[in-house]
Amino acid sequence: MANYAAIDVGTNSARLLISDGVTSFERLMRITRLGRGTDASGRLDPAAIETTLAALREYRTVMDGFDLASVRMTATSAARDAANREDFFGPAGEIIGSAPELLSGTEEAELSFLGATAELDPVDGPFLVVDIGGGSTEFAVGSTEVEGSISVDVGCVRITERYLDSDPPAPEELVAALSVLSATWDEVKIEVPAVTMANHFVGLAGTVVNVAAVEIGLAAYDRNATHHFRLTRAAVEDVFRTLATESLADRIYNPGLERERADVIVGGLCVLVSLMRSFGFDECLVSESDILDGLIASQLPAFGDQQPEQDIRGA
Repeated sequence: MANYAAIDVGTNSARLLISDGVTSFERLMRITRLGRGTDASGRLDPAAIETTLAALREYRTVMDGFDLASVRMTATSAARDAANREDFFGPAGEIIGSAPELLSGTEEAELSFLGATAELDPVDGPFLVVDIGGGSTEFAVGSTEVEGSISVDVGCVRITERYLDSDPPAPEELVAALSVLSATWDEVKIEVPAVTMANHFVGLAGTVVNVAAVEIGLAAYDRNATHHFRLTRAAVEDVFRTLATESLADRIYNPGLERERADVIVGGLCVLVSLMRSFGFDECLVSESDILDGLIASQLPAFGDQQPEQDIRGA
């Protein structure tokens, strides 16, 4: 069976998945913060570019251990916003041997939906799949296929850089962030009315996974523990109150929270909390299957014949 590679280069992290569509052989993530400062400057920071390229060099070494049929590497919000993205795209393509694809917000949403719903029963749909990234948040709704999607420019890094200046964030900063987010969700409902018809809310990406890990109290990352964990709104609100009132120096000691994500987790929680409040969801189904899985599926010659994949390694 052929193996495939997928690389997702986001605003906050760069991730790799190697899979044959049934089994995942490698699933790696590095916090690289490619989009650090891009919201304000409109450019990718040279140091952030180099950090991300270093992660790609590591991934190239891992990929060299496999006979790969193909690879897809995609870039999302930070690259969409940056005037100098070619400063990253050129070297990245040379390292991986495949040019990065600049995804539109709609493409990102649809690939995330493909990955997140592969193991779900369509009878339980429609699903609202929400990918809370560093610079943007993608919505996709449907049961077996996307019936509506939208991408909006709010994410854990962007909210943090725009609104949360104090350590810990001042109450007025949190209120400002939540107010802007609430207005953003009102616009989403107008643009894609189907988002209000979903039976289940499926949450993707680092913010959601970390909140679940904190709620569980994981001493170490465990994909099996967080994948398809049902995160209640009450639990999200509780984690939000805890982390938003702690300084960064204290916050990093919360079990389950990645240290590298501790400085932007409150911004991500603002997004998650306001989403659940605005859309009236009492529960979030945490999915560790996301755009990476969608990228793998998009490369399979006959995806419909494949069974849901199983992980044998993770990071």
